[in-house]
Amino acid sequence: MPVMAEEAIQGENYQTPTCGCCKAWVKHMNENGFALKMNFENNLHPIKQDSGIRPEYASCHTAIIQGYTFEGHVPAEEVKRFLAEKPAHLKGLAVAGMPMGSPGMEYNNQTTPYDVLAFDENGKTVVWSSHHQPQTN
Repeated sequence: MPVMAEEAIQGENYQTPTCGCCKAWVKHMNENGFALKMNFENNLHPIKQDSGIRPEYASCHTAIIQGYTFEGHVPAEEVKRFLAEKPAHLKGLAVAGMPMGSPGMEYNNQTTPYDVLAFDENGKTVVWSSHHQPQTN
């Protein structure tokens, strides 16, 4: 009996039309079992506000997948784990800013330590996972 390919996890990503790292993050997600529709907007602030993203953990793009919000360069494996666990009272995950070495922000094997934060409806956060790869040149 042939093995069926796993169906892609559907979602939408909101980004500005000129952001290359956003496109690279979507490519990372697509290569890891997601099918994200890219929505290009010049002003992402209303989308971020409606999704509960606070300025202190905002990034350059916002994805909505299965009703949850994923802000910034969150690794695909963290999104999959979140969707599998569906933690009570949490609204989504965020990677603040644009840390070097995170998915979509790869450059010459340079890395910056970063945390993936889980956040709730009130904007409170907890560290979901830490990515502290050693810097290599």
